[in-house]
Amino acid sequence: MIVGWNEWVQLPDLNISALRAKVDTGAKTSALHAERITVADGIVSFETSVDPANPDQTIACSAPIFDQRQVTNSGGQSDMRYVIQTTLMLGPLKRTIEMTLKDRSRMRFRMLLGREAFEPGMLVDPTAQYLQGERTYS
Repeated sequence: MIVGWNEWVQLPDLNISALRAKVDTGAKTSALHAERITVADGIVSFETSVDPANPDQTIACSAPIFDQRQVTNSGGQSDMRYVIQTTLMLGPLKRTIEMTLKDRSRMRFRMLLGREAFEPGMLVDPTAQYLQGERTYS
């Protein structure tokens, strides 16, 4: 399977049917934009906006907490993040992945797809995008 440097994905467990993700081979774990994070009884609830052009359109999400981890970003700063497990759909690929939750409102992409989400033998073409099909936010 070959993917481009960014791809459309779906996260059906979180009711997200279309989301542009930046493929990041330098990141171990995937990351999803999350705001207004609350925790109760082992469940993390949060809001996400998948379309950077319409940040006020949010989706309410919740998932069991899988873990909490110290994550170091590309700028060298570390912070503690909640980790969830969720289903990723990317073209014909469907698998459960780990995802950290972080406010990415200042970022161009609301999701980073880290290398742990890749299938063995998956290749990234850094000059291509949307090799696994295009979607829209509507």
